[in-house]
Formats: sequence, C-alpha cells, structure tokens
Amino acid sequence: MHPYNPDRRQLLKSSGIAALAAAAASSGLAACAQTANKSSAVSDGLNTDHCTPARNPRRTLGKLEVTALGLGCQGFGQNMYGVPQPAKADALRVTRQAYDYGVTFFDTAEAYGPFESERLVGEAVQPFRNNIVIATKFGWDIDQTTGQRTGKLNSRPEHIRRVVDAMLGRLKTDRIDLLYQHRVDPEVPIEDVAGVVQDLMKQGKVLNWGLSEPGVQTVRRAHAVQPLTAIQNEYNLFHRGVEKDILPLCQELGIGLVPWSPLAMGTLAGYVDENSRFSTEPGMDLRAAIPRYQPAALRGNVRVIRLLQTWAKRHTCTPAQFALAWLQVQAPFVVPIPGTTKTRHLLDNLGADDVKLNANEWAQFRRELEAIPVQGLRLPEAVLKFSGVEAKRK
Repeated sequence: MHPYNPDRRQLLKSSGIAALAAAAASSGLAACAQTANKSSAVSDGLNTDHCTPARNPRRTLGKLEVTALGLGCQGFGQNMYGVPQPAKADALRVTRQAYDYGVTFFDTAEAYGPFESERLVGEAVQPFRNNIVIATKFGWDIDQTTGQRTGKLNSRPEHIRRVVDAMLGRLKTDRIDLLYQHRVDPEVPIEDVAGVVQDLMKQGKVLNWGLSEPGVQTVRRAHAVQPLTAIQNEYNLFHRGVEKDILPLCQELGIGLVPWSPLAMGTLAGYVDENSRFSTEPGMDLRAAIPRYQPAALRGNVRVIRLLQTWAKRHTCTPAQFALAWLQVQAPFVVPIPGTTKTRHLLDNLGADDVKLNANEWAQFRRELEAIPVQGLRLPEAVLKFSGVEAKRK
C-alpha cells in the first residue's frame, strides 16, 4: 500500500510500477507485477502472458462471483472529467493490466462513445474472455448503425433485442455476463423489459441482468419477473442516498450493489481542493456543469476531502484507497467500479484491499463524515431527472 502524500500524483510517480513490483514480491504477487511491467513496455498492449494473482478477493452479486473491485471503462469511449480519451493502445494496455492484477469484472455500455468503449473492451479481453465478467448497458435511444442519439430513452422490447445483438458483435463474444437497463424507461412497463431479458437468457445471449439508478418499486416489480443480479447507482462519500432505500432493498432481495463514480468523479482521489476549477470546454469535464463542484459549493464540500485525507494519512494509505475501502465495508455485496485510463491510478485503486480499520474506527469516521453537510446536486437537473424513475404499470 502506498504511503500517503497530499500530492497524489507525485506520490504515484515516486512509487511507480517498479516499487509496487518490489512490494508485490513479499506478498506473492511478484509474478503478476512482472507481467504488468511487461505489459507496460509493449506499446500495442498485446500481452497474452497473463497470470492470476495469489491475492484475489471475491464478492458475490446475486449469484454472480466477481472481484471485490471492478474496472469502469467509460473513459475509454469519451473524454471524462478533464482526461482526454486515451489512445487505443493505452486503453488495451490498462484493461489487460487490470486482469494481470486480478480484476475480472469489466463495466462498459453502448452509450460510452457511443460504442467505442464496448469495442475496446471486447478487443482487450479476447485473450482471457472466459475468465472474466463483462457488464454492459442498454436503454438509450441510439441508432445501432450510425450511433446517432436522440437524447431519449428506449427500452422497447424490439429495440433491446437489436441492441443486444449489436453489443455481442462489438464485444466479440457470444454472451453478456451482466446486462443492465441503463436508465428506467417510464414509457415501458418493467415487466416487458424483464420479459425480453428473460427470453435473451433462454437464448444464452444474456446470463444475468440488473438496473441502474431505478425507482424502488421498479426494482421489486422487475425482480418478481426475473431475479436481478445487481443494481448500479452512484454511491460515494459525497452521495450516500442509496443507504436510505436501495442498499436495504438489495440486502432484502439478495441483489448486489455496484457503485458507479465511487471516487466522486475523481474528486476524492486526493488532487482536488477548494481552488480547483474544471474545464468548461464542451465535452471535456462534466464536473463543470455539476452544482456540487461549482466554486461556492466546493468551498464547503472540500471538508469531506480534508476529512478523507486526514484518515488516509492516519492509516497509511491514499485517499482513493480509503474511499474505496469505505464503500466495501458497507456491505459484503457492494462492488465498486472505479474507472481509470492510467496504470498508476489502477494500481492505487487496487490497494484498497489493504485498508483495514476496526468497527469502532469505521463508526467514528462515519460520525465525522455525517457531521459535514454536502452542498449542491450530484448531477445537472437535466441528467438527474432520469434517476429514481418508476416504470409505468401494465
């Protein structure tokens, strides 16, 4: 686990892959560290000498076994949070390095690009496709040939079938391990959606399914037709709304919870403060349009970041590692999917497995966290309106 330093980028630069390889030797990960170094040296990322790390924590989403951390691949298909879309070779390399270090859960969606993230993930995982879980998402009205978007939702059964067939081609696979409805379509009864997914399961094209940002009653109705494996919602130190209803519901029904944006769009990773400003250039940084990250709100919200830094330093880890570990201790069925396009951040995130606090320490951290009011909406209103939606009744 990397020692904490307020300058996270300098910390990661100073520790480096070589340092991590040395540390890995003492914990049974030397072979994998060597493989990752080899992957980094291959410019096209086409390393196929993969290994399975000795330390490989697992969790269960419903009945689906995955690694305790997944890899969010949204950034492979578009500019995100001020980070340009990576070159193809870099995306392939990071995906394969994630597998080298034991990650077997990869999350993408048709909307990321659109299509580009799915294509890159499909190509990257070919050498080890049968050893991993691919999750992807349908639900937006996107032309499967041209990629043209209408900005509307579309979960009509005939559209879902077309999308899944196109996904299988982009992912270069014969089945989707976990298929989510990206957002609930209020115009289509969830029973119809569950029914077509059930048919796709019978055909072997889909193995498990889930919902993202759904309304509570929609979850119950969907689960009654075809049991859900996972729900994917935003969940992080800034946004803990799922604890009110979705997290208890997952526990009740035996559904896994997959937090997207577990590091709050990178703001919990240790390099954002009250003076940070985000690019307003179109398509470069979504945070510039989010109320929570506007200057006035950020001046108050930085208290959460400082609290995180204090606790991370106390426990000799990075803020990212502590924030991910906090999510993991909330329930054994919680599996965060931090996204990254950089090897150093991937390795930093995977160190979350080493963060160990006792129950009293976690309780004290929560008390301090809950004493800080979080300011501003978590998403722009135009985007937030798609969350928590209930599908219409049949």
